[in-house]
Amino acid sequence: MNTTDHRGRPIVAVTGIGLVTPLGFGVATNWEALLAGRSGIRRITRFPTDHLRTTIAGTVDLPEEAEGAWLPSSERVRLMAQRAADEALAQSGLVAPFPGPLLLGMPPVELEWPARLRLAEATGEAAPSYKALTEAAAGRDELYRTTAFAGVGDRLAAHLGTRGAPIAISTACATGASAIQLGVEAIQRGETEAAIAIGADGTVQPESLIRFSLLSALSTRNEDPTAASRPFEKTRGGFVMSEGAACLVLESLAHATARGATILGIVRGCGEKSDSFHRTRSNPDGGAVIRAMRNAIEDAGLTPADISYVNAHGTGTPENDKMETFGMRAVFGNDAPPISSNKSMIGHTLSAAGAIEAAFSLLVIRDQMLPPTINHVEPDPAITLDVVPNVARPAKVSNVLSNSFGFGGQNVCLVLSGAPA
Repeated sequence: MNTTDHRGRPIVAVTGIGLVTPLGFGVATNWEALLAGRSGIRRITRFPTDHLRTTIAGTVDLPEEAEGAWLPSSERVRLMAQRAADEALAQSGLVAPFPGPLLLGMPPVELEWPARLRLAEATGEAAPSYKALTEAAAGRDELYRTTAFAGVGDRLAAHLGTRGAPIAISTACATGASAIQLGVEAIQRGETEAAIAIGADGTVQPESLIRFSLLSALSTRNEDPTAASRPFEKTRGGFVMSEGAACLVLESLAHATARGATILGIVRGCGEKSDSFHRTRSNPDGGAVIRAMRNAIEDAGLTPADISYVNAHGTGTPENDKMETFGMRAVFGNDAPPISSNKSMIGHTLSAAGAIEAAFSLLVIRDQMLPPTINHVEPDPAITLDVVPNVARPAKVSNVLSNSFGFGGQNVCLVLSGAPA
């Protein structure tokens, strides 16, 4: 078996997958629900939503989060990432100490209001020395440990037994794909034989919801949560915030085959392109989106005609879906492959999206089934793509392009393929 690609780099195999989304815990549960066209969007019960324009989200109910209890977003990120990683590692057959680094894609961490109030109460009116701040600065306070950005990766790395310092990255909605790209490139450069790539997000909390709402980015279709996320559909009005995690265990194909691992697929190509056009919007000319897709296909040693299916970024905002359609036509012309959006069912998992959608793309190849874009009631005449409306269907799939387009013009695309013969 050839273990290097067209550029002489080690082929990067996937030997383990783990998933946590609003559809449930584990790969089997999530994949069954996705193919069934089931929605994981529901009314928010984690915090009061009185006077908010959007009152729905794709929340994950963690066993560690008791009824009415509050966990900081960073802890939800860590717990979901740990669940996904444990599942992926169990499937891969690799045990601690893991022979490679941890690449963690996660959201920026900041103190949320419950934590800020706790900190204020701890200082007290007659506490000019700010004892609570001193404790936090010294690392002796649990609040500090759970909100420090690097601390999430450190705690995960200790649990997983990974090698070296963990790397945490945030590239907006492309974060999960960026984590996978970092792992792939580390293996291709010969720096490691294996890596754990995780994308996780747990920021369904009041401040994030309000900030996205102020951008007019969120759906306000609160009356029927399951019908709110409508990518590529004429009446789409915004994305639905969500959370979750996915983990891919990456290995050089030579390392994986030498130990007799089952190859679930390969990450065949990675492409990125930023446009620096605006803090939140992509450049209307679509140049960066188009270049990211082409870069990934070229990096994989393929042509557009070799792509069987595209896992869309597909957020359900009017601008994003229009831009992605424009990019698809520029790259594929009139022969564009089918494209569908997992976000129609799980919502937009933000920092986790790229990793979750890469995991689903590998399952598409495994089972030769295209998941649907649900809630496709009224087609948009401006979107002429085959969006696999409402019902999953079988298809011959060899190579999948997975798109992740983030705020600030941060765009990452991955090409995933089946295991080599």
